[in-house]
Amino acid sequence: MKTILNDSKDPRFNLALEEYVLKHLGADEDFVLLWQNENSVIIGRNQNTIEEIDATYVKDHDVNVVRRITGGGAVYHDLGNLNFSFVTGMKDNLNNYRKFTDPVIKALNSLGVPAEFAGRNDIVVESKKISGNAQSFHKNRMLHHGTILFDADLSIIADVLNVKQDKIKSKGIKSTRARVTNIKPYLKEPITMIEFKERLLKYLLGTDDIAKHVYTLTDEDLKQIRELRAMRYDTWNWNYGESPDFSIEKAGRYPGGKIEFKFDVHEGVIHKLKVYGDFLGSKDISPFEAKLIGTPYEENAIKKALENEPLDEYFFNISLDDILHCLFN
Repeated sequence: MKTILNDSKDPRFNLALEEYVLKHLGADEDFVLLWQNENSVIIGRNQNTIEEIDATYVKDHDVNVVRRITGGGAVYHDLGNLNFSFVTGMKDNLNNYRKFTDPVIKALNSLGVPAEFAGRNDIVVESKKISGNAQSFHKNRMLHHGTILFDADLSIIADVLNVKQDKIKSKGIKSTRARVTNIKPYLKEPITMIEFKERLLKYLLGTDDIAKHVYTLTDEDLKQIRELRAMRYDTWNWNYGESPDFSIEKAGRYPGGKIEFKFDVHEGVIHKLKVYGDFLGSKDISPFEAKLIGTPYEENAIKKALENEPLDEYFFNISLDDILHCLFN
C-alpha cells in the first residue's frame, strides 16, 4: 500500500487529489491518504447545497463550500478534523464499510478510544458520532473516505449546518444530524494532531517505516490535479449548480413593505419566479421577474443582474440590499 504525504489544507485541491488518485494513479496499487481541510462544508454528491448550509454564516465566516464525488450527507471540516481515504480495487469492497472502518477503529482502540462501528457507515464513541464514511467508484477502482473528529470546534458544526427554516422542497438527499464528539478527551495519553496523524498512518500501513510507502506526486500529476480542481472543484456549477431541482419560498418585511419570492431552481438557475407582497411601486413587476429568470441562484450573480435596474420603480423604499437579504438570509 502507498501513501501520499499531503500538507494542503485547501478542500478543492484535496478533493481533486482524491479523484485523481482514484481515476489515474496506479491501477494495481492501493493507496491510503490522510488529509485536513481548513474551515469547509463538504456537500454530498446528491445533495442540494442551499438546503444544507446556513448561507449567512458561510458568507460571514468565510467557510468553503465544496461538493465531493461520494454520496451521503454534508459534513463540516476544520483543522481539528482528520480525513482518511482508501483507494483500492472494487472487488468485494463496494459498500463493505466494515472492511475500511475496522482498521481505523482498531487504531483508535489502541490509543484508548472506545470506538465502534454503528449504523450504516459511522464510527461512534459512547453512541456519539466521531466518523462518517462514504464511497464512490470508477471503472474497477473505488474510493472509501471518512472523517475523524479529533479536536474539532463542535459549536461551529451546529452553526454552519443549521439551515434556517425556509420553505424548501427538494429532491436532494437530506443530511441526518447526529450527536457528535471528539476523540481527544478519550485518548489514554495526550497527543497532538500531528502525532495522531503519524500514528494512524503507521497503523494503516502496517509499518513504522512510512518513507518506504510514499508515492511522490510528479510535476505532471500536480498539473493534472490543479486542472481538475479548476475544472470541477473551483466552480459554482459543481458546488451549487449540480444540486437537484428544488422549489423555494423567501419572504421578508422591509421599510417599503413585505416582499415574497416563489421560484424553482433547475441546475442552479432560477425558473418560474413570481414576486408577491404589499410593497408599492409605479411599474409592473413582470420585467423584474423576467430579469431574474435564467440567472444563477447565487448572490453575486443576482446582484450583478439587478444593479442597473430601476428598483425604486418596482419597490418603493426597498433596496437592492433588502432584496439580496430576502433571497439569501
